[in-house]
Amino acid sequence: MSTIKDLIFLLLLPATLLALFIFLHLPLLKRKRPNLPPGGGRGWPFLGETLEYLQPHPATSSGRFMELHVKKYGKVFRSNLFGEPTVVSADAGLNRFILQNEGRLFESSYPKSIGGILGKWSMLVLVGDMHQSMRMISLNFLCNARLRAVLLPEVERQTLMVISSWKEGVAFSAQEEAKKFTFNLMAKNIMSMEPGEEETEKLRREYITFMKGVVSAPINLPGTSYWKALKSRSSILGVIETKMEERKQRMVLGTDEEDDLLGWALKKSSLSKEQILDLLLSLLFAGHETSSMALALAVFFLERCPKAVRQLREEHQNIARKKTGRGLNWEDYKQMEFTLCVINETLRLGNVVRFVHRKAIRDVHYGGYVIPSGWKVLPVFAAVHLDSELYSEPEKFNPWRWQRDSPGATASPCNFMPYGGGPRLCAGSELAKLEIAVFLHHMVLNFEWEIAEEDCPFVFPFVDFPKGLLIKACHVATT
Repeated sequence: MSTIKDLIFLLLLPATLLALFIFLHLPLLKRKRPNLPPGGGRGWPFLGETLEYLQPHPATSSGRFMELHVKKYGKVFRSNLFGEPTVVSADAGLNRFILQNEGRLFESSYPKSIGGILGKWSMLVLVGDMHQSMRMISLNFLCNARLRAVLLPEVERQTLMVISSWKEGVAFSAQEEAKKFTFNLMAKNIMSMEPGEEETEKLRREYITFMKGVVSAPINLPGTSYWKALKSRSSILGVIETKMEERKQRMVLGTDEEDDLLGWALKKSSLSKEQILDLLLSLLFAGHETSSMALALAVFFLERCPKAVRQLREEHQNIARKKTGRGLNWEDYKQMEFTLCVINETLRLGNVVRFVHRKAIRDVHYGGYVIPSGWKVLPVFAAVHLDSELYSEPEKFNPWRWQRDSPGATASPCNFMPYGGGPRLCAGSELAKLEIAVFLHHMVLNFEWEIAEEDCPFVFPFVDFPKGLLIKACHVATT
């Protein structure tokens, strides 16, 4: 009899537990499911739709993944990217909202592999007070007074060094020349390293290997790009650490006269050695890679738009005619109004920084949707900059759309986010514009150029010219 009772008990136990579970959780089951943005399938296990999202495509487009998803679901949709549930935004309003609410509703959330390459103290991955401290050091070093007095002359010096080596009629890589220019500029201003010296060239070679790893799959096995990049990171940090120790010794002796970011960080901050190393490495990365590609894109777009080159050359010839001194000064730079239109249009159409990684730190309600706490959020700037509802003929290079008094001026600054925005607005944005403007000043005054081999900027996911943007330059005919 006891055996029968036990059997009945075992048979009824699951049903009893299920009834109890339903009774206790009935309020939760009745609770309305959050109104998530629409979305498609989750894709591959763990990877989700990441491979489709990162599929190479022309830089002047938002890519097939974005185009298809926006067409099917609208400008805000959900997906599974980088191993996490993700809300993707091609909406200008939501992108501004995300950037402006940094630290309140959203925070930076880059893949761990990025932190492994750039360092845990990199400004790209830091959040909160530590990020603000690092950013303030950068802003103080790149303040307006220093841009005028120190960086402008140095940018011009580095520009003239690069273009003086160009041989008429000989094809060369405009992308490599742009990278050489921005790397030498950053190495000089970060650690007072002179271009052409053996130590600087060795650092530049290590940096090339390092950069290949940043954009590679995070597979840390011998021989992979990521593994090589980690080794290059150690070599680069070794150079920076040596410079740091030399500088400390000179500071003790009172013989340190170098005006660079390393000295600034040592004298005017309370950062640890590890923090300074990561800060300098991340600024070398940010200041070199984005500015060099923006400059290469400007050369590419201008070659295909002779009308813009003519107006640009006329602007810079007028500046040169009115000059009294030898080098460019701040007043000369402020007269480069059409040049700024060219820079804006280059950044809009080329989209060097195409998206950023963020995470919702609490449930966020926007536009009738809910972005759950902990979800990744991707504001895609490229999709906004190429939106035909915001920019007429967005696929065309049209710098005149940025002229305030032009009848065709359709561009709105509030929809333009090439440097991000909010508390994480790029600290070097003004320096980047200064670099491109000064380089273009001397380039259009001295050279005409043509593309030697057909090329097109592609996204891999960083923007790159597959063939290096080969051009031939010849001196401008004097009248």
